[in-house]
Amino acid sequence: MIMKTKLIVVAGPTAVGKTALGIELAERFNGEIISGDSQQVYRQLNIGTAKATPEEQAAAVHHLIDVRDVDESYSAYDFVTEAQAAITDIVSRGKLPIIVGGTGLYLQSLLEGYHLGGQVGQNQVLAYRSELEQLSDQQLFEKIDSSGIEIKEINRRRAIRALELYRFSDNLENTETCYEPFIIGLDDERSLIYDRINTRVDKMVELGLLEEAKWLYDNFPARGIGYKELFPYFSGEQTLDEALEKLKQNTRRFAKRQLTWFRNRMTVSFYQISSPEYPENVIQDLAIFLNEGEK
Repeated sequence: MIMKTKLIVVAGPTAVGKTALGIELAERFNGEIISGDSQQVYRQLNIGTAKATPEEQAAAVHHLIDVRDVDESYSAYDFVTEAQAAITDIVSRGKLPIIVGGTGLYLQSLLEGYHLGGQVGQNQVLAYRSELEQLSDQQLFEKIDSSGIEIKEINRRRAIRALELYRFSDNLENTETCYEPFIIGLDDERSLIYDRINTRVDKMVELGLLEEAKWLYDNFPARGIGYKELFPYFSGEQTLDEALEKLKQNTRRFAKRQLTWFRNRMTVSFYQISSPEYPENVIQDLAIFLNEGEK
Protein backbone atom coordinates (compact mmCIF):
# COMPACT_ATOMS: atom_id res chain seq x y z
CA MET A 1 0.00 0.00 0.00
CA ILE A 2 1.40 3.36 -1.06
CA MET A 3 1.70 5.90 1.74
CA LYS A 4 0.05 9.13 0.73
CA THR A 5 1.28 12.59 1.61
CA LYS A 6 -1.05 14.39 3.97
CA LEU A 7 -1.71 17.99 3.15
CA ILE A 8 -4.12 20.69 4.21
CA VAL A 9 -6.29 22.83 1.93
CA VAL A 10 -7.97 26.04 3.08
CA ALA A 11 -10.67 26.95 0.58
CA GLY A 12 -13.76 29.14 0.45
CA PRO A 13 -15.10 32.36 -1.02
CA THR A 14 -13.19 35.60 -1.24
CA ALA A 15 -12.88 37.76 1.91
CA VAL A 16 -13.72 34.89 4.27
CA GLY A 17 -10.34 34.79 6.05
CA LYS A 18 -8.41 32.03 4.25
CA THR A 19 -5.06 33.83 4.46
CA ALA A 20 -5.27 34.40 8.21
CA LEU A 21 -6.24 30.80 8.93
CA GLY A 22 -3.53 29.45 6.64
CA ILE A 23 -0.87 31.39 8.52
CA GLU A 24 -2.20 30.27 11.90
CA LEU A 25 -2.17 26.63 10.79
CA ALA A 26 1.35 26.99 9.37
CA GLU A 27 2.56 28.33 12.72
CA ARG A 28 0.81 25.61 14.75
CA PHE A 29 1.62 22.62 12.54
CA ASN A 30 5.08 23.50 11.18
CA GLY A 31 3.73 24.19 7.72
CA GLU A 32 4.42 26.21 4.61
CA ILE A 33 1.76 27.77 2.40
CA ILE A 34 1.16 27.18 -1.30
CA SER A 35 -1.10 29.77 -2.88
CA GLY A 36 -4.05 28.20 -4.68
CA ASP A 37 -5.15 31.46 -6.25
CA SER A 38 -5.10 32.14 -9.99
CA GLN A 39 -4.39 35.86 -9.56
CA GLN A 40 -1.82 36.06 -6.80
CA VAL A 41 0.80 34.55 -9.10
CA TYR A 42 1.12 37.96 -10.80
CA ARG A 43 3.76 40.46 -9.73
CA GLN A 44 2.62 44.05 -9.06
CA LEU A 45 -1.00 43.03 -8.54
CA ASN A 46 -1.09 43.07 -4.77
CA ILE A 47 -4.08 44.97 -3.44
CA GLY A 48 -6.78 43.89 -5.86
CA THR A 49 -5.83 40.23 -5.54
CA ALA A 50 -5.80 40.38 -1.72
CA LYS A 51 -2.29 38.98 -1.79
CA ALA A 52 -0.69 38.16 1.55
CA THR A 53 1.15 41.24 2.78
CA PRO A 54 4.93 41.24 3.32
CA GLU A 55 4.25 40.90 7.05
CA GLU A 56 1.97 37.91 6.47
CA GLN A 57 4.47 36.30 4.13
CA ALA A 58 7.15 36.79 6.77
CA ALA A 59 5.00 34.92 9.29
CA ALA A 60 4.92 31.79 7.12
CA VAL A 61 6.79 30.72 4.01
CA HIS A 62 4.62 31.20 0.90
CA HIS A 63 4.96 29.51 -2.49
CA LEU A 64 3.46 30.37 -5.91
CA ILE A 65 3.07 34.07 -5.18
CA ASP A 66 4.68 36.56 -7.59
CA VAL A 67 5.83 33.89 -10.05
CA ARG A 68 4.52 35.51 -13.26
CA ASP A 69 4.59 38.92 -14.91
CA VAL A 70 1.21 40.40 -15.79
CA ASP A 71 1.70 39.75 -19.50
CA GLU A 72 2.43 36.03 -18.96
CA SER A 73 -0.13 33.25 -19.00
CA TYR A 74 -0.89 30.91 -16.12
CA SER A 75 -3.09 27.84 -16.40
CA ALA A 76 -4.43 24.99 -14.27
CA TYR A 77 -1.68 22.82 -15.77
CA ASP A 78 0.97 25.31 -14.66
CA PHE A 79 -0.50 25.35 -11.17
CA VAL A 80 -0.62 21.56 -10.86
CA THR A 81 2.96 21.19 -12.08
CA GLU A 82 4.37 23.89 -9.83
CA ALA A 83 2.27 22.95 -6.80
CA GLN A 84 3.44 19.35 -7.04
CA ALA A 85 7.05 20.52 -7.05
CA ALA A 86 6.39 22.78 -4.06
CA ILE A 87 4.72 19.97 -2.11
CA THR A 88 7.68 17.67 -2.75
CA ASP A 89 10.10 20.37 -1.58
CA ILE A 90 8.10 21.19 1.55
CA VAL A 91 7.71 17.55 2.59
CA SER A 92 11.40 16.85 1.97
CA ARG A 93 12.21 19.41 4.66
CA GLY A 94 9.83 17.86 7.17
CA LYS A 95 7.17 20.54 6.81
CA LEU A 96 3.41 20.32 6.24
CA PRO A 97 2.06 21.61 2.89
CA ILE A 98 -0.91 23.95 3.34
CA ILE A 99 -2.67 25.05 0.16
CA VAL A 100 -4.64 28.27 0.58
CA GLY A 101 -6.87 29.68 -2.13
CA GLY A 102 -10.23 29.93 -3.77
CA THR A 103 -9.60 28.79 -7.35
CA GLY A 104 -11.68 25.61 -7.40
CA LEU A 105 -10.55 24.30 -10.76
CA TYR A 106 -6.88 24.53 -9.74
CA LEU A 107 -7.41 22.79 -6.41
CA GLN A 108 -9.56 20.04 -7.88
CA SER A 109 -7.13 19.43 -10.73
CA LEU A 110 -4.27 18.96 -8.25
CA LEU A 111 -6.10 16.85 -5.67
CA GLU A 112 -8.00 14.59 -8.04
CA GLY A 113 -5.22 14.02 -10.52
CA TYR A 114 -6.88 15.26 -13.67
CA HIS A 115 -5.12 14.62 -16.93
CA LEU A 116 -5.73 18.07 -18.29
CA GLY A 117 -5.39 16.73 -21.81
CA GLY A 118 -8.45 14.57 -21.14
CA GLN A 119 -8.88 10.80 -21.06
CA VAL A 120 -12.48 10.46 -22.18
CA GLY A 121 -13.04 9.43 -25.79
CA GLN A 122 -11.48 11.93 -28.16
CA ASN A 123 -14.51 11.87 -30.46
CA GLN A 124 -16.73 12.66 -27.48
CA VAL A 125 -14.61 15.67 -26.56
CA LEU A 126 -14.41 16.90 -30.15
CA ALA A 127 -18.17 16.63 -30.58
CA TYR A 128 -18.78 18.70 -27.47
CA ARG A 129 -16.12 21.20 -28.51
CA SER A 130 -17.80 21.59 -31.88
CA GLU A 131 -21.09 22.24 -30.11
CA LEU A 132 -19.50 24.93 -27.95
CA GLU A 133 -17.81 26.57 -30.91
CA GLN A 134 -21.21 27.24 -32.44
CA LEU A 135 -22.15 29.44 -29.49
CA SER A 136 -21.66 33.20 -29.42
CA ASP A 137 -19.27 34.74 -26.90
CA GLN A 138 -22.21 35.82 -24.76
CA GLN A 139 -23.72 32.33 -24.77
CA LEU A 140 -20.38 30.77 -23.86
CA PHE A 141 -19.77 33.17 -21.01
CA GLU A 142 -23.30 32.67 -19.69
CA LYS A 143 -22.63 28.91 -19.55
CA ILE A 144 -19.46 29.63 -17.58
CA ASP A 145 -21.37 31.84 -15.13
CA SER A 146 -24.27 29.41 -14.64
CA SER A 147 -21.88 26.49 -14.07
CA GLY A 148 -20.00 28.25 -11.27
CA ILE A 149 -16.71 27.95 -13.15
CA GLU A 150 -13.94 30.43 -12.34
CA ILE A 151 -11.71 31.70 -15.14
CA LYS A 152 -9.15 34.36 -14.34
CA GLU A 153 -9.61 36.03 -17.73
CA ILE A 154 -12.54 35.26 -20.00
CA ASN A 155 -11.94 34.49 -23.65
CA ARG A 156 -13.35 31.87 -26.03
CA ARG A 157 -10.45 29.42 -25.77
CA ARG A 158 -10.36 29.43 -21.98
CA ALA A 159 -14.15 29.21 -21.77
CA ILE A 160 -14.34 26.20 -24.08
CA ARG A 161 -11.52 24.39 -22.29
CA ALA A 162 -13.06 25.02 -18.86
CA LEU A 163 -16.46 23.78 -20.03
CA GLU A 164 -14.85 20.62 -21.42
CA LEU A 165 -13.24 19.94 -18.06
CA TYR A 166 -16.49 20.66 -16.27
CA ARG A 167 -18.47 18.38 -18.60
CA PHE A 168 -16.13 15.40 -18.58
CA SER A 169 -14.28 15.55 -15.26
CA ASP A 170 -16.64 13.10 -13.55
CA ASN A 171 -15.83 10.48 -16.20
CA LEU A 172 -12.11 11.06 -16.49
CA GLU A 173 -9.86 8.15 -15.64
CA ASN A 174 -8.05 10.32 -13.18
CA THR A 175 -4.53 9.51 -12.16
CA GLU A 176 -4.31 8.19 -8.61
CA THR A 177 -2.68 11.00 -6.70
CA CYS A 178 -0.23 10.50 -3.87
CA TYR A 179 -2.03 13.04 -1.68
CA GLU A 180 -4.39 12.63 1.25
CA PRO A 181 -5.96 16.07 1.70
CA PHE A 182 -8.03 17.54 4.48
CA ILE A 183 -10.06 20.28 2.81
CA ILE A 184 -11.24 23.06 5.10
CA GLY A 185 -14.06 25.13 3.64
CA LEU A 186 -14.63 28.48 5.31
CA ASP A 187 -18.20 29.75 5.17
CA ASP A 188 -20.66 31.96 6.97
CA GLU A 189 -24.10 33.47 6.65
CA ARG A 190 -24.41 34.93 3.16
CA SER A 191 -25.16 38.44 4.44
CA LEU A 192 -22.05 38.38 6.63
CA ILE A 193 -19.84 37.28 3.76
CA TYR A 194 -21.27 40.06 1.60
CA ASP A 195 -20.60 42.60 4.36
CA ARG A 196 -17.00 41.38 4.54
CA ILE A 197 -16.65 41.78 0.78
CA ASN A 198 -18.00 45.33 0.82
CA THR A 199 -15.71 46.27 3.70
CA ARG A 200 -12.73 44.68 1.96
CA VAL A 201 -13.29 46.69 -1.22
CA ASP A 202 -13.46 49.92 0.79
CA LYS A 203 -10.24 48.97 2.57
CA MET A 204 -8.55 48.14 -0.74
CA VAL A 205 -9.37 51.65 -2.00
CA GLU A 206 -7.70 53.11 1.10
CA LEU A 207 -4.62 50.96 0.45
CA GLY A 208 -4.22 52.12 -3.15
CA LEU A 209 -6.48 49.94 -5.30
CA LEU A 210 -7.23 52.78 -7.73
CA GLU A 211 -3.55 53.42 -8.41
CA GLU A 212 -2.92 49.72 -8.96
CA ALA A 213 -5.91 49.39 -11.28
CA LYS A 214 -4.91 52.54 -13.21
CA TRP A 215 -1.45 51.10 -13.80
CA LEU A 216 -3.05 47.95 -15.19
CA TYR A 217 -5.49 49.98 -17.30
CA ASP A 218 -2.68 52.10 -18.77
CA ASN A 219 -0.27 49.24 -19.47
CA PHE A 220 -2.28 46.03 -19.89
CA PRO A 221 -5.90 47.04 -20.66
CA ALA A 222 -6.74 43.58 -21.98
CA ARG A 223 -5.87 42.01 -18.62
CA GLY A 224 -8.47 43.31 -16.24
CA ILE A 225 -7.87 40.50 -13.78
CA GLY A 226 -10.23 41.42 -10.96
CA TYR A 227 -9.92 45.10 -11.81
CA LYS A 228 -12.05 45.50 -14.92
CA GLU A 229 -14.98 47.03 -13.02
CA LEU A 230 -12.85 50.13 -12.41
CA PHE A 231 -11.94 50.63 -16.06
CA PRO A 232 -15.19 52.50 -16.93
CA TYR A 233 -14.27 55.03 -14.24
CA PHE A 234 -10.87 55.62 -15.81
CA SER A 235 -12.45 56.07 -19.25
CA GLY A 236 -15.00 58.55 -17.91
CA GLU A 237 -18.01 56.31 -18.50
CA GLN A 238 -18.93 55.90 -14.82
CA THR A 239 -18.48 57.73 -11.56
CA LEU A 240 -16.17 56.24 -8.96
CA ASP A 241 -19.13 55.31 -6.76
CA GLU A 242 -20.81 53.48 -9.66
CA ALA A 243 -17.64 51.58 -10.50
CA LEU A 244 -17.00 50.58 -6.88
CA GLU A 245 -20.58 49.41 -6.45
CA LYS A 246 -20.20 47.26 -9.58
CA LEU A 247 -16.94 45.85 -8.21
CA LYS A 248 -18.65 44.92 -4.94
CA GLN A 249 -21.60 43.38 -6.77
CA ASN A 250 -19.42 41.27 -9.06
CA THR A 251 -17.24 40.18 -6.15
CA ARG A 252 -20.33 39.02 -4.27
CA ARG A 253 -21.43 37.04 -7.30
CA PHE A 254 -17.96 35.58 -7.61
CA ALA A 255 -18.05 34.45 -3.97
CA LYS A 256 -21.35 32.70 -4.63
CA ARG A 257 -19.83 30.84 -7.60
CA GLN A 258 -16.85 29.81 -5.48
CA LEU A 259 -19.11 28.32 -2.82
CA THR A 260 -21.13 26.50 -5.48
CA TRP A 261 -17.97 24.90 -6.80
CA PHE A 262 -16.67 23.73 -3.42
CA ARG A 263 -20.06 22.40 -2.31
CA ASN A 264 -20.89 20.56 -5.52
CA ARG A 265 -17.57 19.36 -6.86
CA MET A 266 -15.23 18.69 -3.95
CA THR A 267 -15.30 16.85 -0.61
CA VAL A 268 -15.03 19.71 1.84
CA SER A 269 -15.42 20.00 5.62
CA PHE A 270 -17.11 23.37 6.13
CA TYR A 271 -16.65 25.61 9.14
CA GLN A 272 -18.61 28.74 10.01
CA ILE A 273 -16.17 31.54 10.73
CA SER A 274 -18.65 33.32 13.02
CA SER A 275 -19.04 30.23 15.21
CA PRO A 276 -17.69 30.66 18.76
CA GLU A 277 -15.83 27.35 18.29
CA TYR A 278 -13.88 28.68 15.29
CA PRO A 279 -10.93 28.30 14.72
CA GLU A 280 -10.27 25.89 17.58
CA ASN A 281 -12.64 23.33 16.05
CA VAL A 282 -10.55 23.40 12.86
CA ILE A 283 -7.33 22.95 14.81
CA GLN A 284 -8.74 20.03 16.79
CA ASP A 285 -9.99 18.24 13.66
CA LEU A 286 -6.64 18.78 11.93
CA ALA A 287 -4.73 17.37 14.88
CA ILE A 288 -6.83 14.21 14.67
CA PHE A 289 -6.35 13.98 10.90
CA LEU A 290 -2.58 14.46 11.10
CA ASN A 291 -2.22 11.89 13.87
CA GLU A 292 -4.28 9.19 12.18
CA GLY A 293 -2.20 6.14 11.39
CA GLU A 294 0.69 7.29 13.57
CA LYS A 295 1.90 5.50 16.67
